[in-house]
Amino acid sequence: MKKTWQEFKDFAVKGNIIDLAIAVVIGTAFGKIVSSFVSDIVMPIIDFLFGRVNLTSLTWVLRPELVKGVDIIKPAVVVNIGSFIQSVVDFLIISLSIFFIIRIIVKFKNKFISEKEGKRVEEPIILSKDQEILTEIRDILKNNKQ
Repeated sequence: MKKTWQEFKDFAVKGNIIDLAIAVVIGTAFGKIVSSFVSDIVMPIIDFLFGRVNLTSLTWVLRPELVKGVDIIKPAVVVNIGSFIQSVVDFLIISLSIFFIIRIIVKFKNKFISEKEGKRVEEPIILSKDQEILTEIRDILKNNKQ
């Protein structure tokens, strides 16, 4: 038990838990933003294009409710297809958003790395006097062989 506790402390101290907690909080907030985007912007456009269909109200009634007078004896058993479709649309938009964000980050990273490597190459190499003479001798020997 003591060894397990020590391993957990080592894990927590490395910052993995903090990174994970931050990712969960940001992911939750991002999910709420995307859900709002889908329900408030995308779905009304889809409703408009396909004849005012409200997908969240799409249901499949497996068993209607049993009513006797005013009392409900058995509630209806309903599959909420519209809510599922909206969740799938949410997932697809979140996935595409994350894909594009990662793609942009990778492009910037590659550009930054290539610029950094390019700067290294552009820096002039300062040779000592001995190195300059050796370089000239090498070039003369190459020219004589050809």
